[in-house]
Amino acid sequence: MSENDTRLVDELTAAARAALPALRVAPSVQKDAALRAFARLLRAEQAALAAANERDLGAVAGETKAFRDRLTLDPERIEGMAAGVEVVAALPDPVGETVTAWRRPNGLEIAQVRVPLGVIGVVYESRPNVTADAAALCLKAGNAVILRGGSEAIATNRAIADFARRALEEASLPPAAIQLVPTTDRAVVKQMLEAQDRIDVIIPRGGPSLLHAIHESARVPVIQHFEGVCHTYVDRAADLAQALAIALNAKTSRPGVCNALETLLVHRDVAAAFLPEMAAAMRARGVELRGCPETRALVPDVVPATERDWDTEYLDLILSVRVVADLGEAIAHVARHSTGLAEAIVTEDRAAARRFAREVDAAAVFVNASTRFTDGGEFGFGAEIGISTNRLHARGPLGVRELTTTKYVVQGDGQVR
Repeated sequence: MSENDTRLVDELTAAARAALPALRVAPSVQKDAALRAFARLLRAEQAALAAANERDLGAVAGETKAFRDRLTLDPERIEGMAAGVEVVAALPDPVGETVTAWRRPNGLEIAQVRVPLGVIGVVYESRPNVTADAAALCLKAGNAVILRGGSEAIATNRAIADFARRALEEASLPPAAIQLVPTTDRAVVKQMLEAQDRIDVIIPRGGPSLLHAIHESARVPVIQHFEGVCHTYVDRAADLAQALAIALNAKTSRPGVCNALETLLVHRDVAAAFLPEMAAAMRARGVELRGCPETRALVPDVVPATERDWDTEYLDLILSVRVVADLGEAIAHVARHSTGLAEAIVTEDRAAARRFAREVDAAAVFVNASTRFTDGGEFGFGAEIGISTNRLHARGPLGVRELTTTKYVVQGDGQVR
């Protein structure tokens, strides 16, 4: 690790911490003005942003289609980023919100109040929309943020971060509240992970290798998830047309993301009616199927599934399929192989739906809906900074409220203990 890397992280964190006091007390109207300016710049500078994205895409010409899709910003996605920033601006400001309050017998009045987390480090890969989402959410919640995107999106991320800093200046807020690490040197990430006295929390987004590396070496608290091995269970009481539509959406709408379907579980009683049609529809969309012996008995040309398949996050047009005897076996399969991100059941049986929702342990559990809805924007958060499978602090899509912590404000009248 070079002296330059150490100096860079020192400079970034010092500037971020210096920006915090202004952010903590910034009124909602000022933060929202910055966010609206950010959205306006994303739209007004769309041509420059697209040109930067093209430079990044040109540098990864040999990568997979799924990889390039995660990196690509087309006009629709740029508009989506801008609209998401505007939704964040319109959300209630969580800073200063009283979560709960009570009065003690001795007259003390105690209130639990939301406050910013502080300096947040975000380490991520591929998806440049994370730059806009993270910047917007951290600003709304009164946090400073240091963004370290992947080398594959460096030009795009620089452009987005520049718009965000310009927006802060327009609103008379410190531009250092939103910073992008200007180098792709991986040693800087290690420095960030060890900056426990200067960075309050690290939020990573990326592939398994990145997430595991951060988990193993971080000295700063980490909010993260690992793989998104998401299941959809088609119950014996499912509306099969609905089940097919849900499965197709969950697998094919955007296969390279963590909330995409990876394993389809089908009740034995409806397998013969459902699997051949499902297989034909999936193949028409380019999906490779890997199935258990019962699946292959009904659709013989399906590739045999191995034990490894049940634990694999493909992030591609590949789907594992297993026939199960009943709801209990489906729940048991999910318990063994789920990574706790999102799980779904398709059924018209309310008792089965209640049992699945009660017994399945995941950040999000869906009844008759696609796992692709595991998303901050779809939850009404405007955007998300990630999807947490942690059990402490926050779980599920991380929106504005999840980027705060709390403190107790105690009002007395001379009481002593």
